[in-house]
Amino acid sequence: MSDSTEPAAAADLSHKMRTNEANWDARTPIHLASRFYGLDEDPDPARWFAPFEWADMGELPGRDVLHLQCHLGTETLAFAQRGARATGLDLSGAAVTAARDIAAGAGLDVDYVHANVYDAAEALGDRRFDLIYTGKGALCYLPDLPRWAETVAGLLRPGGRLYIVEFHPLLNSFGPTPAPGDTSELLLRHDYLGGRGAVLRDATHTYTDGPPVEGETDCYEWMHGLDEVVNALIGAGLGIERLREYDELPWPRWPEMERTASGWWRLPDASPRIPHLFALLASARS
Repeated sequence: MSDSTEPAAAADLSHKMRTNEANWDARTPIHLASRFYGLDEDPDPARWFAPFEWADMGELPGRDVLHLQCHLGTETLAFAQRGARATGLDLSGAAVTAARDIAAGAGLDVDYVHANVYDAAEALGDRRFDLIYTGKGALCYLPDLPRWAETVAGLLRPGGRLYIVEFHPLLNSFGPTPAPGDTSELLLRHDYLGGRGAVLRDATHTYTDGPPVEGETDCYEWMHGLDEVVNALIGAGLGIERLREYDELPWPRWPEMERTASGWWRLPDASPRIPHLFALLASARS
């Protein structure tokens, strides 16, 4: 890339990230009032976790846990409930303000930081963590996975672990939420693999119930195949310990999905068995 194109590319990327920040600021009041999050009742942070997640993460009391791209902090609360020293970081200032209020209302001590994930090292100073958690709609907002993986690796203590529980690229290909006029058929609508750059989405209607988003409705996403995620972590010097693919979601993406014993949702037995989530555990060198 020539010297003349590098500043233009950096400015374009900065514009896309600012656009996403403004969109998530605009989404926040809708999410706060939604039945999807249920914050007017008991938020029950545990409902956002698959049964295997706690076993994968191990003991948490007394550990320093960082939740990247935490949004309202509904999952971050669960780490504090389990005795961890919990920190959440998010791009949206509105979401961070809301997360602080939610934690205070729950009587939980959580430190929330407003920052782009790529600026996390600067925002967090010399703090290092035993566990970094991220996912469930986070990686698609990151344009550069190798840079993200390097950032994560630098925030982990020796022997610390990264745990990703993320929408499977196959689910992203179907679309994690129905499009207008969508049917119950399993139809591919988006790329599984990355490499085509940013995709501009119309986020007038967010993934929760509630009114349309007002104002900043543009949003940029980047597709990442599973191989891209794994290779970014390996390139950052992290060791892959475990990879799971899981066929349940915490909400019914398709109307025919059935409730399971875990409280999550799965396609019926007559449907193809496909992964909706993947979970990846990686560790820093001791």
